[in-house]
Amino acid sequence: MFRTRLISTAALLLFAGACSQGSQTSTSGATSAAAAIRPSEIVLPLNFSTHMHGHLETPARPSNAQGQLILKVSGDRQSIEYKLIASNINNVTASHIHQGPAGLAGPPVVFLYGPAAAGAGRHDGVLSTGTITAANLIGPLANQPLSALLSLIEHGNAYANVHTNDGIDPTNTGPGDFPLGEIRGQIVK
Repeated sequence: MFRTRLISTAALLLFAGACSQGSQTSTSGATSAAAAIRPSEIVLPLNFSTHMHGHLETPARPSNAQGQLILKVSGDRQSIEYKLIASNINNVTASHIHQGPAGLAGPPVVFLYGPAAAGAGRHDGVLSTGTITAANLIGPLANQPLSALLSLIEHGNAYANVHTNDGIDPTNTGPGDFPLGEIRGQIVK
């Protein structure tokens, strides 16, 4: 509903601005309020998401687990609200956004969940929610502005994944035991 109102308001402002083209001032000489707002100055919120599966992980994982990450960037581009959902997954220990294009593993740049103890059992539903700011960036993005993360995402160089571990050696024995990542998805607009 908020998005519909925002788009309707933006369209109304654009229409009013177009109608006032050529007549920037009223008969009293005051500048029109509609003419003062240019279309290039209207900033709509950015939203990104990904759907995660085992076959998208590097290397591919034989898992029926899946996940969803939803990101909403603030209007001032200084924070990102997120919701991480995972289902049909066991022993979740961590989740991150990583730097890297599709098909290549890369370093984590922000924590979404964890670290948590191995062997925690089955999970279905919301895994975590929160807000990301520049202070949360790690690895190659540590001490950089949030715009560095946004640039990675906008250029297709960021993915989210969920790590699992059953706590029993050896690792990588099957679903619920992939410490380097069980499900993954590239973040897109």
